[in-house]
Formats: sequence, C-alpha cells, structure tokens
Amino acid sequence: MKHAISPEGFDRFKREWEHLKYRERPAIKTQIADAAAEGDRSENAAYTYGRMRLREIDRRLRELDRILDGARVVKIASPGDGSIRFGASIELLEHATRKTKTYQLVGTQEINPLEGKISMESPLGKELIGKCCGEQICIQTPRGKKTFTISQIIYA
Repeated sequence: MKHAISPEGFDRFKREWEHLKYRERPAIKTQIADAAAEGDRSENAAYTYGRMRLREIDRRLRELDRILDGARVVKIASPGDGSIRFGASIELLEHATRKTKTYQLVGTQEINPLEGKISMESPLGKELIGKCCGEQICIQTPRGKKTFTISQIIYA
C-alpha cells in the first residue's frame, strides 16, 4: 500500500539511501577487508565492529527501500478552500496555557516531534484534517482534554 510523503521527505530519504549505498557501505567493506587481512578474526575488534556496522547499514538500506518503494509523493499546495490538508503547517493556540504551538502534517514515515512534524494518522492530525482557521478542536491527551483554536494555516 502506498503512503503519502512530501517531496522534501522523499528527497531526504533518497539522499540518505545514496549516502549509505555509495559512500558508507563501500568504506566499511574496505575496512572489513583490511581487518580480515590482519589475521585472526575472532579477536579482531575492527573486523567485528565492521561486520556489525555493515549489518546496520544493510538493515537501514532495506528499510529505506521499503519507504521509497511504497511512497506516493504528494505535492504540498493549498486546497483553495482554506482547509487543512497534507503538508500544512498549523499554528494552534492552546486555551489553558494561552501558548501557541506549530505543527506540520506529514506522512507516517516523516514524523519528527522535535521539529513539530506530526502524522496525519495521529489523533491530533485526524482532528485537524479538513478544519479551517478560527475553528476549535478538542483532543484527549494522557493529561486530559485540551482545547485549541486554529490560529493560522500555512502551505509552504
């Protein structure tokens, strides 16, 4: 099944794949060959570490292959009706604290809470889809219900 991903997210994953495949993996293979040439592999830390790192790289490459093969790149654009769709950055005003927070709706592969990127599949993401500026939403969190007002919607 295809999953939505932004053009920026797709490019970031593709660059990571290329870096691992064409830079890191060949360098590690060279290190492993050099370490193996030194003799006894059972007590050779460089050889053991190199093999372990090669497995990690191969595992990440398989994961990136799955992400890139299953990606449906979605162009981020305003729908014209002012509603929230994939890729929108949304500024929310929390009623209890009167603080604003900004989130961007992205695909499940791109989430990064530290950057404010949340999945469309998350409870907050599902609640935001289709809403417009000025509307209020109420979300159940582990600390209780929180009410927000959508103060701004931005499409990059």
